[in-house]
Amino acid sequence: MRVVSLVPSLTEAVAVTLPGALVGATDWCTHPAGLDVVRIGGTKNPKTERILSLAPDLVIANEEENRAPDLDALRAAGVDVLVTEVRSVPQAFGELERVLRACGAGSRPRWLDEAEETWAALPQPGRRTTAVVPVWRRPWMVLGRDTFAGDVLARLGVDHVYAAHAERYPRVSRDDLLAAGPDLVVLPDEPYRFTADDGPEAFPGLPCALVSGRHLTWYGPSLAEAPRVLGRALRAARR
Repeated sequence: MRVVSLVPSLTEAVAVTLPGALVGATDWCTHPAGLDVVRIGGTKNPKTERILSLAPDLVIANEEENRAPDLDALRAAGVDVLVTEVRSVPQAFGELERVLRACGAGSRPRWLDEAEETWAALPQPGRRTTAVVPVWRRPWMVLGRDTFAGDVLARLGVDHVYAAHAERYPRVSRDDLLAAGPDLVVLPDEPYRFTADDGPEAFPGLPCALVSGRHLTWYGPSLAEAPRVLGRALRAARR
């Protein structure tokens, strides 16, 4: 089986489960470390001719991260394309199993069982916190309705303010974000790379949690440690 992945989460999942199956991945596929495959461009601008030159048996993609015209072009060229939809933690587990089986896995990998067990064993949060969760700056964009990252946070006791917004990633002015009066601002390091010097200064007087974007937005092997890693960052910000 020759697989090209257009999604960093899925790249990591396939690479650790089926060593040797991946022949191509995006420039943003940074895990596992040292992954040695052909790079085929970005998630939004993959080089379709390079993908075709790899003669893949399967291309794995995601309805949010990848553009339909690129996937249609691959299908038109005769390539089998599997597209995932992941908007909640339980959905992530099901889609990961589907992808891995399509890539040739004969059984469910242990890491996936462990990740699911970790999330199932989470205690009910004692105190819930409201937050705004920017994912981009210039312009400000935040988590809105029906997102995987929003579901991750909700299971950790954090309710993001724009969860009922009509858009999934609405543009909201900084003034409106401040006026929303959240308990906390959650700043991941991807897709926009918020840092201690780039982000918190925009929200004076509000505690800011700088969190790992991989643990907040990726649905792969990182799911097993995400509750611990994110929980630690959130607790530190709320103190």
